Amino acid sequence: MTPKSRLLILAVAVLLLAGLGTGFVLHAASQADEKNTPRAGGPAVAAGPVALTQKQRIAFVNSAAGPQRTDVATVAAARPGGARTAADLKCARFYAAGGTGVCLQTGLGLVAQTNRAVIVDSALHTLRTFALAGTPSRARVSPSGHFAAWTVFVGGESYGAEFFSTRTSIVDTRSWRLLPNLEDFAITLDGHKYRNVDDNFWGVTFAADDDTFYATLGTGGKTHLMKGSVSRRTIASVGVDNVECPSLSPDGTRIAFKKRVLAGASLWHEYVLDLRTLKQTPLAEHRSVDDQAAWIDDSTVAYALPKEGDTKSTDLWSVPADGSGSARLLIADASSPAPL
Repeated sequence: MTPKSRLLILAVAVLLLAGLGTGFVLHAASQADEKNTPRAGGPAVAAGPVALTQKQRIAFVNSAAGPQRTDVATVAAARPGGARTAADLKCARFYAAGGTGVCLQTGLGLVAQTNRAVIVDSALHTLRTFALAGTPSRARVSPSGHFAAWTVFVGGESYGAEFFSTRTSIVDTRSWRLLPNLEDFAITLDGHKYRNVDDNFWGVTFAADDDTFYATLGTGGKTHLMKGSVSRRTIASVGVDNVECPSLSPDGTRIAFKKRVLAGASLWHEYVLDLRTLKQTPLAEHRSVDDQAAWIDDSTVAYALPKEGDTKSTDLWSVPADGSGSARLLIADASSPAPL
């Protein structure tokens, strides 16, 4: 190849890279403009301090269009449709309890996508940051704030995909000891020790004793409700299948979960399981819910659903936990509910 040819190829490459760079900048700028433009008739959002020790409020991720989109926000539990206060902490998923929060973040680095879990104190100040092995999916904190857990996709993009892989981690927020993968725990399924290459755990929910937790195990084409112990590094099946994304009630007696109602399809309905009798009660939400529900109180669960006409936003809905009543809009343009 002649020097002239090399120079020509170099010049073309520079022009192509410049064009790509300009395209990325313009695309990012258009996204930023869209993101920073509040929607007419949308909820009132004001920047301000947010404290996880506030009482009678609900924390969530704000998805209303405007500069506070994806910020952690709170609203009065008695007036969930009222004005919300948004802090300067952006999250893809968020949960808080006991004055501790876990914020799962995703973004583009210089070379590739960067994902991380950020543990925050009651004033949303960063305490510790952990790199994530994949795309954020679920997040939970134990009632005392002692433990935080998260699930990420390391392969596949949804629980409805034919093939997907997850990784679920638990961190002690006092010692900062990280348990990077629940698959490393001693697993017991149907009374027998179990281990399979397709094991996937997701959707941790903690009990009040700072040791017991529940989660979903997906293996062999089925999902199982599992009960674990942080201190013993064990997790065993409860005897109930077709349970995904469990959420333990504040009184510790029931679990809200999503149940696949059509084999091979991404269609789930919300149920509540009584842990004493193992009776399952279908809730009065007839749309498909792909979320880990949160208990707003002992009688109400909340969950996110895609916002009609806006693929970039979700609304929070709630429904009675006893199967009565009907679903109602709780907080518009919101996700990741956490009652404070």
